[in-house]
Amino acid sequence: MPVETDKLNAFPVFMRVDERTVVIVGGGEEALAKARLVGQCSARIRILAEAPEAALAAWVQHNDAELVRAPYDAARLDGAALVFAATGEEYADTRVIADARARGIPANAVDRPEICDFYTPAIVNRAPVAVAIGTEGAGPVLAQMIRAKIDQLLSPTLGPLARLAASYRDLVEQVVPKGSARRRFWSEFFEGAPAQAMELGHISESREAAERLLGGRETTRGHVALIGAGPGAEDLLTLRAQRLLMQADVILFDALVPEAVVSMGRRDAERIAVGKRKGCHSKSQAEINTLLVELAGDGKRVVRLKSGDPLVFGRAGEEMQALRDADIAYEVVPGVTAAFAAAADFELPLTLRGVTSSMVFTTGHDLKGSTLPDWGKLAISGATVAIYMGRTVAADVAARLIDAGLSSETAVAVVENASRAERRLFHGTLADLPSLEAMDELTGPVMTIIGDAVAGANFDHSTPLARRRPQPVAIRQSQGAQA
Repeated sequence: MPVETDKLNAFPVFMRVDERTVVIVGGGEEALAKARLVGQCSARIRILAEAPEAALAAWVQHNDAELVRAPYDAARLDGAALVFAATGEEYADTRVIADARARGIPANAVDRPEICDFYTPAIVNRAPVAVAIGTEGAGPVLAQMIRAKIDQLLSPTLGPLARLAASYRDLVEQVVPKGSARRRFWSEFFEGAPAQAMELGHISESREAAERLLGGRETTRGHVALIGAGPGAEDLLTLRAQRLLMQADVILFDALVPEAVVSMGRRDAERIAVGKRKGCHSKSQAEINTLLVELAGDGKRVVRLKSGDPLVFGRAGEEMQALRDADIAYEVVPGVTAAFAAAADFELPLTLRGVTSSMVFTTGHDLKGSTLPDWGKLAISGATVAIYMGRTVAADVAARLIDAGLSSETAVAVVENASRAERRLFHGTLADLPSLEAMDELTGPVMTIIGDAVAGANFDHSTPLARRRPQPVAIRQSQGAQA
């Protein structure tokens, strides 16, 4: 048993296996798992299995591996770079390990760390970049958990960027002086314009940026990411959003974005609140546009963090136009919009086969006029309607829709703080909806979903709106008709 110490009992290395053979002995799930792991490398894979299971045989066929269907013969280990014993039987695994050692070949036995020459790590693969996590066999599940966290931090485009860097390595050594100058070059390469272009999948632009950088023509350019922060739950953020938050120099965030989401950014990033809530604007939209241009113009990486999705009632169009006019590079990162989060809270199908196949996203402000907007025809014909920020005009919404011909018994679902632990759910019919207007205790963002598909929701954790119904909707309807 290894001595308890703060020193590693296994030295982590990356072993070259290109054009070399790795042997896996076994025909079941353990062998298939090792084949999938080794299959991430360019090694030749030989599997020794007298009676392989169907899944393993299928993997071999689709991955150009060698399958030897014969009784185990130690001679088939000859010349291997590595050997894996994955029979699932202690005696057989021990024999394979002994045979490999007799030939001077490092060997590993699945789930038997005490007889292993090496341990297999959990791998984050961004070839040619790889991150390997090992626990010396003590906690494979822990290694997988750590792998998942690291996987979130590394862009899928890191591999192509590293390959592009490798193609410039010799030239950089010739023209860029050693020391701080070369470090600055590679730092700007992996974090500046080449990396930003690669992140967007613009390979040719990434190469052009690298050429400018190499020729000393690439000045430090700013970049803006318009990121959807989702409805509030921090674990609904996309992996790309998390990576960009960790790279940001400045974070501009809306009032509805929780502190838990903002704090996912780099610890030393500057944070600027630019929120706009009803009746209270910390900055006008024009001021926000100007600030984005100024910060990026100074060469900073800026994240504009918006509640929900930036392209759904987020004024992203105005900000993108300002950035285009100033020739500032930017990208848009989608987020979970509140309608989707509210539907998930209710287990509510926004579309339902045979019931509705269309959706309408609108704001309560669209229903302040005396006539129903054009989308009203879709609502009458069965579309699911999701209304953002509509609590204070709930009576007008109900009156307008009923007056246009939508049944007063149409199902309604209401969520405050969708996706968050403190969310509150209510349900009822269109006739009950006016009661929402008097519920001043609802201080968080409110989403209302109306339509026949709502009847398929799960109301087990929801409060009926009928309990709060202030007066017959017919009275409110006539008032709405006079508005």
